[in-house]
Amino acid sequence: MVSDRDADAPVAASALQAGVEGVGGWRRLLLAFVMGAVAVAAFPPFHIIPALAPAIAVLIWLSASADRPRDAAVAGLAFGLGHFIAGLYWISGAFMVVGGPASVAACPAVIGLSFYLALFPAAVCAAYRALCGRNVPFSVTAAITFAALWTLGEWLRGWLLTGFPWNPMGSVWVVSDAMLQVAGLVGVYGLSLITVFTAAAFAGTWWQGKWRGGAWQVGMVPAALIALIWMGGSVRLGQVPAPGTNTVEDVRLRLVQPHIPQRLKWVRELRPRHVQDQIALSLQPGADGEPPPTHVIWAETAIPFYVNGDDVLLRELVAAVPAGGVLLSGGLRRDGDARFNSLFAINGDGRIVASYDKVHLVPFGEYMPLAGLIPFRKLTSGMVDFSAGDGLAATVVAGLPPFQALICYEAIFPGKVTATGTRPAWLLNVTNDAWYGMSSGPHQHFAMVRIRAVEEGVPVVRVANTGISAVVDPYGRVLASLPLGARGIIDAGLPRASAPTVFSTYGNGPVLILAFLAISVIRALGRRPTRLG
Repeated sequence: MVSDRDADAPVAASALQAGVEGVGGWRRLLLAFVMGAVAVAAFPPFHIIPALAPAIAVLIWLSASADRPRDAAVAGLAFGLGHFIAGLYWISGAFMVVGGPASVAACPAVIGLSFYLALFPAAVCAAYRALCGRNVPFSVTAAITFAALWTLGEWLRGWLLTGFPWNPMGSVWVVSDAMLQVAGLVGVYGLSLITVFTAAAFAGTWWQGKWRGGAWQVGMVPAALIALIWMGGSVRLGQVPAPGTNTVEDVRLRLVQPHIPQRLKWVRELRPRHVQDQIALSLQPGADGEPPPTHVIWAETAIPFYVNGDDVLLRELVAAVPAGGVLLSGGLRRDGDARFNSLFAINGDGRIVASYDKVHLVPFGEYMPLAGLIPFRKLTSGMVDFSAGDGLAATVVAGLPPFQALICYEAIFPGKVTATGTRPAWLLNVTNDAWYGMSSGPHQHFAMVRIRAVEEGVPVVRVANTGISAVVDPYGRVLASLPLGARGIIDAGLPRASAPTVFSTYGNGPVLILAFLAISVIRALGRRPTRLG
């Protein structure tokens, strides 16, 4: 029996589409899995953005051609597994560093996390099949619907169960400073909406063999949209100060990247040597003719001790404090039975003049959810779980504009990197990506940090133990950086913030409302997808 939705499907399809339509059973799931992995090529450090077109095309086709929404969900689950296993393989490095029983859990942990994250594309595909019916997969309204659902899925993934918004589709555009500028309006989720729509629309026209006879013009619409966004971003960059020319007066930062291997970082007898090594880097002469640093910044847990209450340690750290300035460093804080992953500001008198406790802790890394049921300890050093800080709050230190500290992956959450109702002058992200070695993980992490700068319209200073350390201006431009696996310092000025952005004022709300409205309007009109071309 053929439904009225199926009756209007085009008889003639491209040879490629016809070939894929012959795939059934487990081959459909294998195809979905492979296409999910292919999509990872668009992300850092590869930047092969065209890989998204066939990946999204196949996923939409698998969803639309499924007999039932639950079959579409299974295809989406397979796609998600391929996508997240290939995109998050580097997480296994943390288990291998710990060694022992934890190394056995490396692969199961990646697969388990990927399975959970794959539930979100599974839900997207099921919803798409339910809304659009069993029809030709590529159409104007279909592309809009799928992109809107995908965007809502990404947002939900970044919120549910503390959230993990890693590798949103919009982050593929870090390869272009001009393309990133639209994030100041719509954020990375808005970029994901645009990216998935254009990939679906462009690939749909190609997939159906519509490039002949004038219908190719429809396929030019997404290309024109990308070109328009790029031109708008280029115009914006042409109207702002040149990179590095608009900095805060009398502030000179020194970023210290010691490149301490994670397997050696917490070795008890080596910890004092690590501190001394970073002090030596802090005192290293700068370039000829350059002013000396006013503030020195070390990475997350760069001080591998409990800092507060240790007067001997604080006196030792004074050696790294510039005259009249402060040392900003990650370290551990103890308050009774509570333990915190913290950032400290230490002045030339050896006093802690400000501190920040990490708020958004890493499950299984800094605390064990369901500790009574899971027979493993957390991956980070020590048996005691870390406690979460009281909340995001701007840190005020003499000689510096107010800043928001973000420790490790706190910087990956769109719209959640500043306290409600406040806008700091800059963001300071200290992290320790040494857990993941020379993998794609640190590159992906750095990409999301750059997008936060554009979204919020404030510069980001990032200091990592093994890289990537960098100074990023409020337009996402990298002014200075040290690559992954390098040892050294960066001396740089602190860029000034731009005017408040639309995103910094309204956050993710407008894009989420737009996505809901797009789906609701298409649904209310009762229209099946109109064929492309």
